Amino acid sequence: MSHRQGDQRATRRAGAFRRSIAVGKNTPVSTRRTRFVVDGRLTPAPEGVSVAEAMRFAGEEPGRMALCLFPTPSAEDVDELAEAWALHPVLVEDLLHAGQRPKLERYDDVLFIVIRAARYIDDIEDVDFLEFHVLVRANAIAVLCQDGRWIDGSDETSLPGSSAGIADHTLLDDEHLLTLGPEAVLYRLLDAIVDGYIPVLRGLAIDKEQIERQVFSGDAAVAERIYRLSQEVIDLQHAASSLTDVLDALQSGFDRYGIPEALRTYLHDVADHLTRVETRVVELRDALSQILSVNATLVGQRQNEDMKKISGWAAILFAPTLIGSIYGMNFETMPELHWAFGYPVAIGAMVALGASLFVVFRWKKWM
Repeated sequence: MSHRQGDQRATRRAGAFRRSIAVGKNTPVSTRRTRFVVDGRLTPAPEGVSVAEAMRFAGEEPGRMALCLFPTPSAEDVDELAEAWALHPVLVEDLLHAGQRPKLERYDDVLFIVIRAARYIDDIEDVDFLEFHVLVRANAIAVLCQDGRWIDGSDETSLPGSSAGIADHTLLDDEHLLTLGPEAVLYRLLDAIVDGYIPVLRGLAIDKEQIERQVFSGDAAVAERIYRLSQEVIDLQHAASSLTDVLDALQSGFDRYGIPEALRTYLHDVADHLTRVETRVVELRDALSQILSVNATLVGQRQNEDMKKISGWAAILFAPTLIGSIYGMNFETMPELHWAFGYPVAIGAMVALGASLFVVFRWKKWM
């Protein structure tokens, strides 16, 4: 990965954090999408229908349900939702501030869930996390896309304006399941998010294989790439483990809240998929730790080889230096100084000693 790619990643991560400080308060027009479901079938909602009107529709007859999807929720959207649903002030505060870990909380008859989807960006070898806030109550569900994008990374311009939209296909394409209520929509969303972790793991695994080849090629930049990939794996592990806590909390409320058996089976299947994801994430993290250790060992070996060469050349250069320094003292009682062959013999001794050391070091594979 180039330095430019690393800069792009850092800039994108910083931008995502800034977006998560507060919901888009400057959005002039609401991008809310409202869907009506009657006896499991998707029914067109009147254009411009309010959240309060959607709630009245859902409560008029059994078998009705309203879905409110907020692609880019604004402060006005949250205020309208809070008034129509009579939300607790603490819950409203959570909706106005993103950047939260996945969690599950109950406020009277409203279930509040924070979940994070993930997608792999191959161009910069990064994992992008998308935060969703979900509110569930009798006959109604609201989904807020806190990062302005759907699970697959599509923005508000790609989010559903008709029944053929991306989110509709993800959440509302199973009539039999929709007859079980808004919890079915929640479980479909959870299933889609967990399934979305699989391509991310596939991309990270490819990066790991590339890093393994890079390590044995002696690339000095591989250490930074290992650390970056390890951070991505850790982030994915945090998202998956936190989502496991959410699923455990949902399962613990099966009997208390009378969840149908069909939905219980569905959630068990989602939990099983998430367990496999967690297992693969742990294996990937362990593999990166081993790669880092191998890289450190190889770097140490290369440094030892370099030190051998440096030490060998230092010894070779030390031999003529020693002879030259002895005869450079110019004592009067040094017969060799007045000998006609003293100079060539000294030079010959320097060359012979240096050559002998070079041959020895080459034989020991130090050179």
